[in-house]
Amino acid sequence: MTELIGGNLAIVKREERFLAVAALGDKVRWDLYRFVRRQSGPVTREDAAHALRISVKLAAFHLDKLVDRGLLRADYEVPDGARRRVGRAPKRYAPSDMEVTLSLPERHYEFVAEILVDTLAQVDTSEGHTSVVERARGIAWDRGKRLGGDANDAGHLGRRGPERTVAAAEDLLDQCGYEPVDDGAGGLLLRNCPFHSLVPRSPELVCSLNAAFIDGVLRGLGNDTVRAELQPDARVCCVRVRPPRSR
Repeated sequence: MTELIGGNLAIVKREERFLAVAALGDKVRWDLYRFVRRQSGPVTREDAAHALRISVKLAAFHLDKLVDRGLLRADYEVPDGARRRVGRAPKRYAPSDMEVTLSLPERHYEFVAEILVDTLAQVDTSEGHTSVVERARGIAWDRGKRLGGDANDAGHLGRRGPERTVAAAEDLLDQCGYEPVDDGAGGLLLRNCPFHSLVPRSPELVCSLNAAFIDGVLRGLGNDTVRAELQPDARVCCVRVRPPRSR
């Protein structure tokens, strides 16, 4: 009986993943989900409607559907320092902690990733020769450089200045799942870490591989001055894309 219950629970979880993915099949819903994820805090129905240029009623309908599927969470809290209006506080939406991966047939590549991260984390780096971890960083950098180089070649743009490099990096990193946004200082804040579930296993290792990969992307895009800097933050990706330091 225990095995049967466990099996049923697994089936329910799989169905929930299918329903979550299906909910994002609607373009308005997908755009709303991406909008909410890119914000620094919860948003109201009015905020979302204004951003997508749709009615508040339509925005509310789709936002609540995303809450039903577990992709967003909702509350009625008033932000700190804000004056509360008469009546009930507006409903606010924020990304949930739900992560959805779906493959047919079932695949679990994250298991292999966990094993490899655990293995690398236990490598003895006290030896004088190049460690396995350093090699892994080098491979991550090469992979990023190749990706950036391919994008650069496809655009036939050659070497780029800082602004064009940041713009190109924003597009490329968005395709890689980092959800980049303008940080207001000429660089990029990456609102999502594609390797989030692996970070707790070995933060220093995973974050350094992430930084090496993004640095490689920037070099592949043809610029030597825009930087990938580690700046740990539990709420977003640990890497920031920074413009050159002013002299």
